[in-house]
Amino acid sequence: MTKKANQNPLLTAEARNKVIVRTSVIGILANVFLVAFKMAVGAATGSVAVIMDAVNNFSDAMSSVITIIGTKLAARRADKKHPLGYGRVEYLSAMIVSAIVLYAGITSLTESVRAIIEPGEVSYDTVSLIIIAAAVAVKILLGIYVRRKGDEVKSASLKASGSDALFDAILSASVLASALIFVTTGISLEAYVGVLISVFIIKSGIEMIRDNLNDILGKRVDEEETLAVKKTVCEEPEVHGAYDLIMHSYGPTTTLASVHVEVDDTMIATEIDALTRRIQQKVYDEHNVILTAVGIYSQNTEAGIASLRERVYQRAYAHDGVLQCHGFYHDPETHVIRFDVVVDFDRKDRQQIFEEVVKDVKEAFPDHTFKIIRDIDA
Repeated sequence: MTKKANQNPLLTAEARNKVIVRTSVIGILANVFLVAFKMAVGAATGSVAVIMDAVNNFSDAMSSVITIIGTKLAARRADKKHPLGYGRVEYLSAMIVSAIVLYAGITSLTESVRAIIEPGEVSYDTVSLIIIAAAVAVKILLGIYVRRKGDEVKSASLKASGSDALFDAILSASVLASALIFVTTGISLEAYVGVLISVFIIKSGIEMIRDNLNDILGKRVDEEETLAVKKTVCEEPEVHGAYDLIMHSYGPTTTLASVHVEVDDTMIATEIDALTRRIQQKVYDEHNVILTAVGIYSQNTEAGIASLRERVYQRAYAHDGVLQCHGFYHDPETHVIRFDVVVDFDRKDRQQIFEEVVKDVKEAFPDHTFKIIRDIDA
């Protein structure tokens, strides 16, 4: 979400939290409403599928409660013990939500299997069918609303809840279909549909745990976002390139980053200081990303070096797996050449590729000394 220069980040975070809480409360009320009606229908009809669907709605309501608690805790101001704030609490609360979903799925599966082994009497009336159909419609509307709000405030929890609600609508529709099959043919599929629902709930819980673990461990930032930040950095006329952008998330609203920029080797310290301060302010204003460090690569301004750089890079790029070379500098007095090489993370032989690049470049340019660093494809 792009920020304007005159916005107060604290007010923006407060507004975001209000949206998350308000949306979660609506989700709680809707799911409690569905639980009450589905439990009543399940008890009246003896359908284990309807009861399991109600259990799923209850877990959704509990998930929304945890989301609110996590949002409130994450909104606490930074202090001496946690100078970067409590934003990562949202990841922990999302993990609890995932565990609740997984537990609900396992419990539902147990009850559904028991119903297959020991089937009970099932009966539906028109009112029951209408209630189940209405529940499907409510879940669809709730899912669309929650997911839209999640997109607006960039809340992974809300987006997941919205997608889960739409998925629940499909599952509820399967319950309705099994009820209609029973009414028209007398064939009872409720327990088997309950198993199907339980499996999907378990699958959803496992996927949520996996995604939350990735957030906690730290994952690759979306390429579109990194390209946007680099584009902003390169808008400064003194910057010839932006590299090594590393971004660290301390919650959905707090992102710290570092970057290297390439500038002329004739720039003096005061000019570099002014440039880095402009870059830091601009990146924060436009992307709400705090640049904690702006490293410098010096670019040769003397004539003839561009041709040498091109020939050196051409040698490096000839090796399969080399994604990028940057930070080239030739010391005219010592003839030391230094630059960085980025090797594809997907290659298992990354170190071997790097060593081959170093060997090849050194053999091709024996009159120079090379200081080459294997950089990270982040």
